[in-house]
Amino acid sequence: MLGVVRRRVGSRSSASFLGQSLQASRPVGSTSRVSSLADKKILLQTRGVGHVRDFCHCILPGGSVSLRPMREVAGIQQEATMQMQSRPFSSDNGDLVDAVVPFMGESITDGTLANFLKNPGDRVEVDEPIAQIETDKVTIDVASPEAGVIQKFVAKEGDTVEPGTKIAVISKSAEGVAHVAPSEKASEKAASLPSPPAEKIVEKQKPKVETAPITEKPKAPSPQPPKRSATEPQLPPKERERRVPMTRLRKRVATRLKDSQNTFALLTTFNEVDMTNLMKLRSDYKDAFVEKHGVKLGLMSGFVKAAVSGLQNQPIINAVIDGDDIIYRDYIDISIAVGTPKGLVVPVIRNAEKMNFAEIEKEINTLAKKANDGSISIDEMAGGSFTISNGGVYGSLLSTPIINPPQSAILGMHSIVTRPMVVGGNIVPRPMMYIALTYDHRLIDGREAVFFLRRIKDVVEDPRRLLLDI
Repeated sequence: MLGVVRRRVGSRSSASFLGQSLQASRPVGSTSRVSSLADKKILLQTRGVGHVRDFCHCILPGGSVSLRPMREVAGIQQEATMQMQSRPFSSDNGDLVDAVVPFMGESITDGTLANFLKNPGDRVEVDEPIAQIETDKVTIDVASPEAGVIQKFVAKEGDTVEPGTKIAVISKSAEGVAHVAPSEKASEKAASLPSPPAEKIVEKQKPKVETAPITEKPKAPSPQPPKRSATEPQLPPKERERRVPMTRLRKRVATRLKDSQNTFALLTTFNEVDMTNLMKLRSDYKDAFVEKHGVKLGLMSGFVKAAVSGLQNQPIINAVIDGDDIIYRDYIDISIAVGTPKGLVVPVIRNAEKMNFAEIEKEINTLAKKANDGSISIDEMAGGSFTISNGGVYGSLLSTPIINPPQSAILGMHSIVTRPMVVGGNIVPRPMMYIALTYDHRLIDGREAVFFLRRIKDVVEDPRRLLLDI
């Protein structure tokens, strides 16, 4: 019968005639099996005759027929099966996109990958933040360039990254993301690891038996530690201490403040301000102010206007030393120190000399909200010719603020406290505030510093001076 099959195979090349010949020459009781693969390879295997069982006909696409041993056909079938199983998990269609670190500013060259906001396998939309980069000044979000599913992260939290660094791979069609159950992963790992020899298992179990009595020793009463002498210091145990790395923002603030202390000849002068008239002004017009401008009238706008008046009267306070030269600024950019949970930031009010009370209040509220939620940009903190720090919101009574380089002075506001004051020969209670001016004594003399602080006091105690310019 094998000869008949060979003759028919040689004379006929089509798959249909081969099937008919096999049916004609097949003895009674024998069966035929047809296997169809994904790549259109058809295997016909005849059974029933002993010496023919090791052979089969492999009909390939296009009608070609070949007679191969079953071992070769089994190899083809296994290879095709492997191709079918691996095809759905391939990502060769170019649907993968990289999420990279964006441009962070001219003065920022790198940052620290603070944390991931998503996990591998999560669905993300276009421009949705997936990670946060912490820099010396601000926290920047890394957004997804396309909508899809996060396939994997290629960077770790705590890594130092630069603009353009790839941190994640996103699949637009989600085909490259394999969702495997934990039980399947565990079984695959267990199957891939070879079982250790029995001798090694015995050796690994021996130390456990030997160390068993050691674990029972702490049950016995431990001897009391020796008593310390009176002169020996009592140090707290190390278990009660925690070591946490500094954030980049905190390290930057620490460096700049220490450089300021080492560079400038710092000197601080003080004065006190009667807040009665400014507080009365706010109380009388707060409702009308909100109704017209849509923002509350605070005390900061009054101090900003007073600082602008003082800087215009004493332009040396607004200047700065640059090498052997003095740079006089013909503009007034007021920096407002804002404390956030991540650290101190100093957003800038541009051209404050051209703004009224309402514009200043709106700008302060906008910058403060951005600083607290971490959305403030580097451009909004760059520059600044003079700084105002309000420690009074935290209850500070008196302090000596440190200059913010490259500026030459800083004004410190403090809490308002009702104290007995002599007014017109009578002792009356008045809401008082201490104010402090720290300045660079290399550039600013005591005379200019005192005149400036006196101007702040005069304007705050009598805001009508701003209207009359006196």
